[in-house]
Amino acid sequence: MRLRKTKLSHQLLFLIGLAFTILFISMGVILPKMLIPVAEKNIYTYLSEPLKFVGDNRIDDSLLNTEIAYLYIVDDTMMTSENIQQVIHIKDTNKLLSYIKDDYGKFHYNHDTYYYYTITKDDITKVAISNDSYINETKETILSTIFPIVLSTCLLIGLLLVIWSSFIVKRIEKLKDKIDHIDNTDYNHNINFEIDDEIKSLALAIEDMRISLINQEEYRNQMYQNISHDFKTPLTVIKSYIEAVEDKVEDSNTALRVIKQQTEKLENKVHSLLYLNKLDYLKNTKNIENKLVDMTKIIQIEVDKFKFHRKEINFVVDVDKKSKYYGTMEHWETIFDNLLSNFMRYANTTIKITAKQNKIILYNDGEHIDDDFLEGIFTPFRKGIKGEFGLGLSIVKKTLNIMNYDITIKNEKKGVSFIIKRSS
Repeated sequence: MRLRKTKLSHQLLFLIGLAFTILFISMGVILPKMLIPVAEKNIYTYLSEPLKFVGDNRIDDSLLNTEIAYLYIVDDTMMTSENIQQVIHIKDTNKLLSYIKDDYGKFHYNHDTYYYYTITKDDITKVAISNDSYINETKETILSTIFPIVLSTCLLIGLLLVIWSSFIVKRIEKLKDKIDHIDNTDYNHNINFEIDDEIKSLALAIEDMRISLINQEEYRNQMYQNISHDFKTPLTVIKSYIEAVEDKVEDSNTALRVIKQQTEKLENKVHSLLYLNKLDYLKNTKNIENKLVDMTKIIQIEVDKFKFHRKEINFVVDVDKKSKYYGTMEHWETIFDNLLSNFMRYANTTIKITAKQNKIILYNDGEHIDDDFLEGIFTPFRKGIKGEFGLGLSIVKKTLNIMNYDITIKNEKKGVSFIIKRSS
C-alpha cells in the first residue's frame, strides 16, 4: 500500500478545517436542539406572567401582542383576544379547547407547534397561548450571541496552532537536515533549541547517535588495522622462511616447523574471529537454553588441560559442590580455555580457581594490570599489556553475557583476580 506524502503543516490545516466543520454542524444542528428544552421552560414562564394581570371579566387590550393570545372560558362560554387568528392558525376556536388538556403544555397542529398555560379561578379558566416564534427568537438570540464568540475564539486558536505548527515544523526540518548530513564532518551539527521539550531531547539523542556512529567507525577502522597487523605478522614470518629456503640459507625442516607454528596461529585467530561473530549471532537470536552444569567436572577438565603447559605453575582448586552454575558445557570450556591461556602467560607460580556461593574467582599471582588497560580490556583486538592483539577476553565477556553472567577484574595486593557472577 502506497502512502501519500503530506506535510505536517497541510495535515494541521486539514485538522483545523475539520474542526471548524464539526463546529458549524454543532452550532447549526446540535446546539439548537439542545436549546429547545431551555427555551420551552422559559416560554411557560413567559406565558404565565401576563395571566396574573388579566382581569376576571374582560381581556385588557393593552396586554395584547402579536405573540400571545388569550382565551376566557366561563362555563360553556369562551371569549378570545382580538389577535387569536394572528397567533394561532385554527379557524375553529372551539376545536382549540380539545388540545388544552393540562395546566400547561404544547400541541401540534398543521405542522405548527403551540404552547399554552392555564389558570383556573372561581370557575373562570384563563388561557395564554403562543406559537413557536418565541422559541425561535430565543434560539436565534442565543446563537447570535454565542456564535461570534465561539467563531472568533476558534479563529484565534487556529491562528495560534498554525504559528505553533510552523515553529515545530521548522525545528523538525532542522533535525531532518541534521540526519541527512549525519556522516558529513563539514556540516555544522550544533542545534540550539531554547525550549527544553521532546524535540530537544530527540535532537540530543540524534547527536549522541552521531557521536556513537563516529566512535564505532573509528573503532572499526582501528580494529581492521589491528586485525591486519595481527594477521600480517605470521604471514610475514611464513613468507620470509619460504624465501630463506629458496635462497638455501635456512634448513627446510626448520622452516616447515616454523611455518606450521605460524599457520596454527593464523588458524586459531581465524577460529576466534569466527567464534566471536557466532556469539554476536547467538546474542541476537536469544535461543540459548542455559541448563545446570557440573562446574566441578568442567574445572577439572580445564586444569588437566593446562597443568603441563608450565610445570612451575601450581594449580589450587576450591569448589563448593552445592553452588549452582548454568549455561552449556561448550561455553564454559571456551571461557576457561581463554582465561587460563591468558593466565599461563602472566602467572608467576600460582593459579587459583574458587567456585563458591554461585560465584567463580580465577586468580593468578602475576603483575597488576595497569588502569589504562583495565578500561576496554574486553574490547576485541585491543592492544594488550605486552603489545599483543587478541580476542580471548572479548570472547569470554560475550560468552558470559549470553549465559547471563558478568566478569570483573580486580588487582589484589599481589596478583590479579577475575570474578564471574550472575548478572543482576
